[in-house]
Amino acid sequence: MRRDLLVYGTAVLAALLVGVALAAGGGADPVSAGTALWEGMFGSSYAFGSALNAAAVLGLIATGFTVAHRAGLVNVGGEGQLAVGGIAATAVGVHLPDSTPSPVALAALLLAGFAGGAAWAGIAAWLRVRRGVNEVITTLLLNFVGTYLVVLFVHEEGLLRQPVTSADTLPQSEPLIEAARLPLLGLPESPATLAVVLAAVGVVIAAVVLRRTALGTRLSAVGLSEPASARMGLPVGRLQGGSLAVAGGLSGVAGATLIATVPYVLAEHFTSGYGFTGLVVGLLARGSLTAVAGISLAFGLLASGGINLQLAAGVPASSVQVVQSVLIICIAGAVIFRKGAAR
Repeated sequence: MRRDLLVYGTAVLAALLVGVALAAGGGADPVSAGTALWEGMFGSSYAFGSALNAAAVLGLIATGFTVAHRAGLVNVGGEGQLAVGGIAATAVGVHLPDSTPSPVALAALLLAGFAGGAAWAGIAAWLRVRRGVNEVITTLLLNFVGTYLVVLFVHEEGLLRQPVTSADTLPQSEPLIEAARLPLLGLPESPATLAVVLAAVGVVIAAVVLRRTALGTRLSAVGLSEPASARMGLPVGRLQGGSLAVAGGLSGVAGATLIATVPYVLAEHFTSGYGFTGLVVGLLARGSLTAVAGISLAFGLLASGGINLQLAAGVPASSVQVVQSVLIICIAGAVIFRKGAAR
């Protein structure tokens, strides 16, 4: 773990230095840019709370990716599963009675998000198990269908669009009822919500299941060799299909948490690319759920710092994407270097 922390810490530092260099190349003062980036990540309770919320969404998606990957599958459909989970959560959250107790409303919202994401991933799982279609292709293509479903649902009044009262009415859903909104953690001046706790619990449960249970051993066996697992009598199809459905379900829960956070509506582009970023987090973590937590936090901090970098130092938002790309390259390069040194 100490070695991993050193690797990831060095990668983050290198990415931050590149970000400062980009800011300087764009005419911004490097010191001011570095200060703006730091303050955007750690300068206030609000900034750090925003980073925690982003990290929670990424952590849920990457945890699901890790579960499927343990069974030898690559789930690249987090964006579409997140979108469908958000649609399902919205459908529940806007139609519950106002008198619904908060624990019941939140549970219904999160279960709907999980069911929506799992059902969407279930399409790819069925095609993989029954027809042998590569899940990378199906989950990737389903991303586009899922995101366009959001557009359909928020533009059609017969679906989830709020009632049109004038030409200025936005194409979005009605707000969730009060009881279906995620509560804040109660930290001073922080927007961090219960999603942070949900993500942490999800990571811990997944780690225990994968490392300490017979189910985790079976998933690992299937991931290592499908033919050998089948000869041992393991239900390969059910294990693979179930792992992919769980991955989709966790992405759906991530979508539900986005809907249950300010502004509490379903709108176009609400996914904000979280599904694809969560995929990157899962790939970089290489099956380690400890790494999932750390990398998710790093990406969440970069996202929060990038917003302040743009506002306070006038640095283009695209610079943050470059920094994220450099972070990915640094971590991947460090992993390859370690493997080469081990040989």
